[in-house]
Amino acid sequence: MLLGLVGRCVLKVLEERNLPISEYTFFASSKSAGSFISFLEKEYEVLELKEDSFDRGFDFAIFSAGASTSKKFAPIAASKGCIVVDNSSAFRMDDNVPLVVPEVNKEEIKNHHNIIANPNCSTIQAMLPLKVLDDAYHIKRIIYSTYQAVSGAGRNGLDDLENISNTLPLKKFPYPIYNNCLPHIDVFLDNGYTKEEEKMINETRKILKRPDLKITATTVRVPVSNSHSESINLEFEKGFDLKDIKNLLEKGKNIIVQDDISNLIYPMPIHASGHDEVFVGRIRRDFSIPNGLNLWVVADNIRKGAATNAVQIVEELVKDIEE
Repeated sequence: MLLGLVGRCVLKVLEERNLPISEYTFFASSKSAGSFISFLEKEYEVLELKEDSFDRGFDFAIFSAGASTSKKFAPIAASKGCIVVDNSSAFRMDDNVPLVVPEVNKEEIKNHHNIIANPNCSTIQAMLPLKVLDDAYHIKRIIYSTYQAVSGAGRNGLDDLENISNTLPLKKFPYPIYNNCLPHIDVFLDNGYTKEEEKMINETRKILKRPDLKITATTVRVPVSNSHSESINLEFEKGFDLKDIKNLLEKGKNIIVQDDISNLIYPMPIHASGHDEVFVGRIRRDFSIPNGLNLWVVADNIRKGAATNAVQIVEELVKDIEE
């Protein structure tokens, strides 16, 4: 289940982090089975994923194959004692499944019933700065406006962006994405929001353990290859000093503050791509409300927004076994 953009990035991150795991096995659909993957200086044949695939007694599995596949096979793997880290939306809002960003709520990992959910990519990057600030000032309201790269839509999304002439048949989007912006990610719901917007709202509440937190979101697909950008407007219960906000963020794990407007230093997708950290800048007061703050948050949606987050969860699981 590791042949898409996220899956291949998982392999790269696993190689970089070199976890103390002795044996790896790779599964995919029947269409991809029989191909070979180069990993850790070895060649692995990709096997077809079947209902008996987990009879071999695996300790961990990273699923990156879509919600329908996860819904079918993750419970099977879990029933065999395998702990599944699932990158799809299948289990994120299940009350019995922890939704984890390790820098934010790694303590939730221990509450798994052999399935742990990876949050949505746009949610993950927001959580690192928001958790730090919520702990200090108690967030009252969040307004998300996202500018999401086409890699979040997979290989077909990238192909549509490369269709510069806008004359070839579209593979992913309903309209050309080159030289365009689409205020439409995932399907529209009856309430007028998209499923992507609903994911950000619900997942934020679950991760922060703030079920009644006031949140709204607008998610937009933009003609950028990789790395999502987010404008996040916050209202706090408590007053704050801007200097203290920046100091807190600078101390946050895997947060890099880039906020020097006199030298035109601020986060951008071209600099965030290929990194595991979340970049935060344009930190300034929102003068329209008493305790308002604006942030600009950028991260590699394929790495930190998916692959790295999943591998970090496995790292924590391995540590627990070693201890």
